Amino acid sequence: MKYEYKTKGTCSVKIDFEVEDNKLKNVVYYGGCNGNLKGISNLLEGMNVDDVITKLEGVTCGMKRTSCPDQLAQALKAYKNGEI
Repeated sequence: MKYEYKTKGTCSVKIDFEVEDNKLKNVVYYGGCNGNLKGISNLLEGMNVDDVITKLEGVTCGMKRTSCPDQLAQALKAYKNGEI
């Protein structure tokens, strides 16, 4: 199933992703640093959702309190909590 998360406080505006057997698949960021976000998406493909959250939660961007990677962690937490 495909999930959509509207980001907050980042250059990207939305993240689409799928989860299958607790593995992250098909992460697509809309907006943000295109090449970097494609690279992150490729690196995370097939990774356990809980491991992604652990690795990315709390990552900041410059003076911002969040980042595109942190927003993916927030999206996955919302998914796990049944909020999206």
